[in-house]
Amino acid sequence: NSEDVRCKCICPPYKDHSGHIYNKNVSQKDCDCLHVVEPMPVPGPDVEAYCLRCECKYEERSSVTIKVSIVKLLA
Repeated sequence: NSEDVRCKCICPPYKDHSGHIYNKNVSQKDCDCLHVVEPMPVPGPDVEAYCLRCECKYEERSSVTIKVSIVKLLA
């Protein structure tokens, strides 16, 4: 299920841009700053330096398990 995978990039402040967290449903091989950070907050010459500061992590989860756990908690 495409809703059960995502790439999360945490980008700290850079120059005059504040820090930001980006989430996007992409494949594990595309889990990097260039594929996830949209719109890119910095101009072309700063993209590489900006992306090197970002930490991107591929995450998988089971929404069915989460829903069942919540139902059990509420019961």
